[in-house]
Amino acid sequence: MKAATVNELKDEMKHLSASKLLELCTRLARFKKENKELLTYLLFEAHDEDGYIKSVKDDMDIQFSELAKGNNLYLLKKSIRKIVRSTNKFIRYTGSKTVEIQLLLHFCIQLKQSGIPIHKSTALTKLYEQQRKKIKTALPSLHEDLQHDYLKELESLQL
Repeated sequence: MKAATVNELKDEMKHLSASKLLELCTRLARFKKENKELLTYLLFEAHDEDGYIKSVKDDMDIQFSELAKGNNLYLLKKSIRKIVRSTNKFIRYTGSKTVEIQLLLHFCIQLKQSGIPIHKSTALTKLYEQQRKKIKTALPSLHEDLQHDYLKELESLQL
């Protein structure tokens, strides 16, 4: 089965009643966890962007505190990649460059402050630099004052 394009879906949804749309959304939410998380964000958290950022940062802090500190660099890398995946998922929900920059900056700060030997692993070094690169890419879309503030913070995070 070939999936329809977004425009085709949008055109088809225009012809549906409100009750039918509600039924489809509910069914979609039951189908996959990410769909339910996105609907939760859109319905309950989209109006309070600062609260959403704080909750995601708190979640990141918890994940960093649960990292297996020890000699097993493999498990450490795996856990850090998991944090990056979940952070990127939360960024996708908002679609906001400001949220993206704030969350990625928080990730970089947490990683750097965690005491994890980033330099001992090429993969961790590249992962860290990729996040910094994403921040640099998102910066031009913001207001000049915000760009300056975030750029200063980003420069302080250089390895």
